Amino acid sequence: MRNTILALALLFLGINAWAGPDGFASKASRYSVPETVDRLVTVLQSKGMTVFARIDHAAEAEMVGLKMRPTQLLIFGNPKGGTPLMVAAPTVAIDLPFKALAWEDARGKVWLGINAPEYLKNRHRIEGKDEALNALAGALDAMTNKALE
Repeated sequence: MRNTILALALLFLGINAWAGPDGFASKASRYSVPETVDRLVTVLQSKGMTVFARIDHAAEAEMVGLKMRPTQLLIFGNPKGGTPLMVAAPTVAIDLPFKALAWEDARGKVWLGINAPEYLKNRHRIEGKDEALNALAGALDAMTNKALE
């Protein structure tokens, strides 16, 4: 019974369950950084999300003579999901649209990370939007999982 309750809670919480104490949820990717972001773009667009920008930090660094491991930031969202949060707590607009970060660590492992909706709730003191935040967490978890399949 206890294991069933725990499993249901983790399923309900989605990506929030994977977030560290800093609210940053990351998952390992078996793909390169560009492939990871390409796959996420495909999933997001198939779900009606808008991709606002893709920033290749390593390419930008190279343009000024600096080196860094592959790192790309994707900015995406949908006003349907973000606007109710901004109405409840206007300061959340500093963290929206959502951002996903794909990077290669010092060991050559690629990761995909995102700020968990629970982090936004706590950071901006969002009240009365638990259902929307939980739905958003579940959707982000499902979309990132699909991109990493």
